[in-house]
Amino acid sequence: MRRRKKKMEARADAVTITLPDGSTKSIPRGTTVRDVAAGIGPRLAKDAWAGKLDGKVVDLKTPVESDASLEIITGRSPDAVPIYRHSTAHLTAQAVKRLFPDVQIGIGPPIENGFYYDFNPKRAFTPEDLAAIEAEMRRIIAEDLPIERLDMPIEEAISIFEKQGDALKVEIARGIPDGERVSCYRQGEFVDLCRGPHVASTGRLGVFRLTHTAGAYWKGDEHNPMLQRIYGASFLTQKELDAFLAKLEEGRARDHRKLGKELDLFSFDPLAPASPFFHPKGAAVYTQLLDYLRAEYRLRGYDEVITPQIFDSELFKISGHYDNYKENMYFASIDEREFGVKPMNCPGHYLMFREKHWSYRDLPVRWADFGRLHRYERSGVTAGLTRVRTFSQDDAHIFAPLDKLEDEIFRFLDFIDSVYGHFGFDEVEISLGLRPEKRIGSDEIWDRGEASLDAALRKAGRKFVVTPNDGAFYGPKIDFRVQDAIGRGWQLGTIQCDFSQAERFDLSYIGEDGGRHRPVVLHRAILGSLERFLAILIEHTAGNFPFWIAPVHAVVLPVSDKFSEATRAAAARLKALGLRVELDDRNEKLGARIRKAEMQKVPCMLVVGEKEASAGTVSVRLRHGGDAGTMTLDEFASAAGRAIAEKKKELGAFAEVKDR
Repeated sequence: MRRRKKKMEARADAVTITLPDGSTKSIPRGTTVRDVAAGIGPRLAKDAWAGKLDGKVVDLKTPVESDASLEIITGRSPDAVPIYRHSTAHLTAQAVKRLFPDVQIGIGPPIENGFYYDFNPKRAFTPEDLAAIEAEMRRIIAEDLPIERLDMPIEEAISIFEKQGDALKVEIARGIPDGERVSCYRQGEFVDLCRGPHVASTGRLGVFRLTHTAGAYWKGDEHNPMLQRIYGASFLTQKELDAFLAKLEEGRARDHRKLGKELDLFSFDPLAPASPFFHPKGAAVYTQLLDYLRAEYRLRGYDEVITPQIFDSELFKISGHYDNYKENMYFASIDEREFGVKPMNCPGHYLMFREKHWSYRDLPVRWADFGRLHRYERSGVTAGLTRVRTFSQDDAHIFAPLDKLEDEIFRFLDFIDSVYGHFGFDEVEISLGLRPEKRIGSDEIWDRGEASLDAALRKAGRKFVVTPNDGAFYGPKIDFRVQDAIGRGWQLGTIQCDFSQAERFDLSYIGEDGGRHRPVVLHRAILGSLERFLAILIEHTAGNFPFWIAPVHAVVLPVSDKFSEATRAAAARLKALGLRVELDDRNEKLGARIRKAEMQKVPCMLVVGEKEASAGTVSVRLRHGGDAGTMTLDEFASAAGRAIAEKKKELGAFAEVKDR
């Protein structure tokens, strides 16, 4: 009887784990993940980094308290990557604390391609500091310090960080309710508040590089202190790290802020924070983008409209921007009324739409608006042209009956394919963003919008991923993400389905049945912010713009001063024919002037010597393709004009273009 009782107690204290291969194993309740790995085999115990208990990544010291699935994570598992990066972030913090004992530590999560850690130092870190920190990290790796999980009451953790002088950690810890237990991790003298998990010892780390520093507000709040964030790249193999660093270096060479200055495209001034000034060459590219889109709009049934910049705040209360977007807007008091500078064009379009009585025969109505928009961006997040406070969008709104919604999405997909093709964006990823937590409109309306976009994408045969909580506050959306020349992704186009604003603004049309109906509003953009798109295009092309949109098509160069008059006449003639041409007749050697034109990434150099001056021709030299022969000004202008019309990326096939 006693023996049977003991057997029953033993069974009650046992739990069953299911391993990845489907096999099961009975273990005593409370057995740690590490001990399970040891029970499977000594090699697995040695290689184990963490466990995955019922789908959740846990520390090796985590006890198994009930029946569950369990996977042992080793360095070969995809789940090892964030653990490795998180542990390397802690390694960085330990090295910083050793070298700068007075520094306060913040947080250090893993991120894509690596990690970061926030610090509050007495002074900003320098590149020399990063080199010293990296060297100290290597020394800590050589020490092979065990990384131990410590479970303790929150009061004990607060005491540890108070003694270390880490006010930021104390602030985090004080946000945890009294009486709760928390986990800290210790490696040598260094202790950090962290859920984990981490690798078993510092000796398992080593494939990393500290890349740069940046300012970051504590907890992302601009009212908090500005911290120093150290970024690092980290991978499981040196080959992966080397490939990433090479890509990073290529990205730096293509940085639009660097090239924008070198190519004299744009600048910024502290008296207009995060607001770009486009120089003549930058403005030339900008206006070419607008001209191209306007030509496409004419072909695709869009009308361009112009709307005010400033509206009474009542408009934004009706649209929902006041409640959902106010923190990103600029406001002013005028005649004792509050006005807002528009962050988007759509509310103004709604006011225009309701000015007229519409019939179903008039719809769809497609209105494009290049109006200047203003949005408040914190100074800590603005970056060149990619995040600015004033910009223009290739924005449009389509007012359509519900039964035309699918057709409009198909038309937009065709439009976006054409535009991205002209700019060389061949890899495009599509995502369907569903309702966010902060939104307007009923669940029934959202169900309708999400189902409509999903059905249209499926019918069009487009591959897409679903991204929950990613919709706009007024409706679900389809986003388009392109891949640039070095494999980086950029979100550009979007089409958003809005059933709510027609209700809010009482928009309607008379249907075929004679009744009053609400239109569906589609918000759409292809390039998005023109400023941001220009930054992406600069980096995608490394400043070697497609010929049709290049800020300067050609520079005309006299061999010597003797031919300056003929060169000036040639430049004037080509300008009159509509080409963007510069003249460089400086008193410098021809080779030096050609090199300058190449550095400025001018597609064509037109050389005028004695033979050309007497014959009224130019000798054409291509930036990519070398000598293209001699031709008359009209021949060059004709070939260039055809290349512009056909949206040619280069003029390497100049002879083919010329002979047509």
